[in-house]
Amino acid sequence: MGLRESKKAATRAALSWAAIRLTVERGLDNVKIEDIAAAAGVSPRTFNNYFSSKAEAIAARQLDRLLRIADDLRSRPHSEPLWTALAAAALAQHQAGPEVIAHPVPDPPQWTAGLRVMIAEPALQGEMLRAGALAEAELAAAVAERTGLDPTEDFYPHLVAATVMAALNAATVHHLRTDGQATVETTLPEAFTQIAAGLPEPSTAGP
Repeated sequence: MGLRESKKAATRAALSWAAIRLTVERGLDNVKIEDIAAAAGVSPRTFNNYFSSKAEAIAARQLDRLLRIADDLRSRPHSEPLWTALAAAALAQHQAGPEVIAHPVPDPPQWTAGLRVMIAEPALQGEMLRAGALAEAELAAAVAERTGLDPTEDFYPHLVAATVMAALNAATVHHLRTDGQATVETTLPEAFTQIAAGLPEPSTAGP
């Protein structure tokens, strides 16, 4: 990535994070495009060059993160078992970016509550579904490349990609369900370990 592309990617990330942060703090209806642009240090016109709506800006962070899983999978050693590589690629994308470090997450309970409200927004749900579909297709292509399969003919890459998306969604929902006590960073490795083992039924103690 050249310098110009890097700056554009940084601006896009900063706008997306600003949209998320302000929406969590205030609610989607109480955030204007001008507010997001100001928080990211750019003009409203610049915002409109990157995104067509607040919801698209919010979903962009998730989309970029998911697309990077496919990129990371392509770069990992082929000697790694598939699910080990997928787990490492997915976990790597949950590290905070520089735009988050510059504007850290506020009080965790308030942040979790705000996230829960934000993702319930119908407009955002549609954008998140769109982002998930785009990322799932790209991940299926990366899995096909790694396994030597044809994504237009073979079912396996798409099954794997859908399973990865399900694990990511389940980890996120579990994080919110536990009010942030179960972090995605701790839940994801467990999820991939269970998947790689064939999702065995948990053992329960007898009477």
